[in-house]
Amino acid sequence: MRLTGPMPSMSRERTTAVFAPGGPGAQVGGNPLDPRRRGLHDPPVDRALASAVAHRWHPVAAPVSDESVSRLLDRLELSAGSRVLDLGCGPGEWLFRALEAVPGSSGVGVDTSAPALEVARAGADRRGLAGRVELVAADASSWRSGGAGFDAVLCVGVGHVFGGPAGTLATVARHLAPGGRVLLGDGFWEGSPDAATLEALEATPDELDDLPGLVESAVRAGFEPGWGHVSSADEWDDYEWSWTGALAERAVTGACGADAAEALEVARQHRRGWLGGYRGRLGFLTVVLRPAGAPG
Repeated sequence: MRLTGPMPSMSRERTTAVFAPGGPGAQVGGNPLDPRRRGLHDPPVDRALASAVAHRWHPVAAPVSDESVSRLLDRLELSAGSRVLDLGCGPGEWLFRALEAVPGSSGVGVDTSAPALEVARAGADRRGLAGRVELVAADASSWRSGGAGFDAVLCVGVGHVFGGPAGTLATVARHLAPGGRVLLGDGFWEGSPDAATLEALEATPDELDDLPGLVESAVRAGFEPGWGHVSSADEWDDYEWSWTGALAERAVTGACGADAAEALEVARQHRRGWLGGYRGRLGFLTVVLRPAGAPG
């Protein structure tokens, strides 16, 4: 699902006043929830900065609870010396949690969003990870490490960058060391999407598979699904209320200054699209994969 596109923007000075990141930002690169998706109708705000602010209350930037994030990362079976790559890392929350759980591991995060990488660098410093993390400003679809493969590759909610699951996994495979694992997060349709869902997401029915189709796409790409997590309704609601609430709070408390009306309208339109459109109709799968036939 294509979630980004050409957008009119405010000046850097105005967007900094409205959306200066005050905490962890969005998983930039997009997922079915990315505010930049709604480019045809929203006020002319800077999408990357809006996303950074909106995800302050939910830094993993996906409809996945903290408990489920920890369980998924555990299934990667990292150890001291493991190297982790996060393609479309945004502010780095998934990458940082993986490294914090395994002393002696290191990682690389790749993203094109300057606001998200700024948040990520500050977060790495604050959490004592700066010496273990390299953050790269680059297009995840074309970036090359120039070195050995990675023991784990994370790619959560950024499938549109690679043209869908097949392109995502083809890219991931180039970076994976023998015996490595993949953590893939992507959206799927819960049943057939209706007109309200498609309008809210500016999508077409063929942009996503259903859940069985998404899992089979991994198998066709040469990977075997291991442990997976399908986001619950509660996880979705927590994510969406956090997204709209964080942005709306910044607007109504005056933190946005003269641009409060624009910020508030972004939050309202996102909320309308969710409640009146895709709530209960858009699913999210996060799954651990290994190359088919890999030992262990």
